[in-house]
Amino acid sequence: MERGEAGLIPVDEGWFVVNAREMEWLAVDGSGAWTSFEGPHIRFEQVGVALNVLGRGDAMAMYHAEETQEDFLVLSGEALLIIEGRERPLKAWDFVHCPSWTEHVIIGASDAPCIVLAVGARRKGRGLRYPVNETALRHRAGVETETTEPSEAYRAFPEPHVTVGASVFPNP
Repeated sequence: MERGEAGLIPVDEGWFVVNAREMEWLAVDGSGAWTSFEGPHIRFEQVGVALNVLGRGDAMAMYHAEETQEDFLVLSGEALLIIEGRERPLKAWDFVHCPSWTEHVIIGASDAPCIVLAVGARRKGRGLRYPVNETALRHRAGVETETTEPSEAYRAFPEPHVTVGASVFPNP
C-alpha cells in the first residue's frame, strides 16, 4: 500500500489487509462516497467489491442492468431499492441479489449514513445498459434516454473528488 492524495491505495497485485477508513475514497455530491479497494493500476480481475456511504437521496449509481451478477448488503442505515421499476425499502442486514440483467439502483433513505457493501462479477466486455424508468427518474437516479454508455448516463454529474475514508464514515 502507498499513501495517495487522501488515503491508502494498493500498488501491486499481491495480497493486502487495510482498514476501509484508511483507504482513499471517491465522492460526488448526490451520489455519496465509495471505495473499491482498488488502485489506479490495480483492478480486481474476477470480483468487484465496493463500500458505499450514502446520505438521504444519494443514488449509488444510475438505474441500470448488467450482464453479470451483483449483490448488495446494507450494513447500516436505511435505503430505497428500485428494482425492476418497483420501490422497496431496505434496512441494516437486508441482502439484495441481482441476477444478470436485473434493473436496479439503491438510494440512501435515512438521515444517518447508509453503508452498503456491493459485490459483482467481473467479465471483460460485459453488457451494461441504462434503461429509462419513471420511478428512477423521480428519485434523480435514472436516464431520460436509454444508453449503454456510462459516460452518457453520468454526463450531468461532476467528476468524483478524492476524499479521506475516515471522513465519510459515521463515528464508530
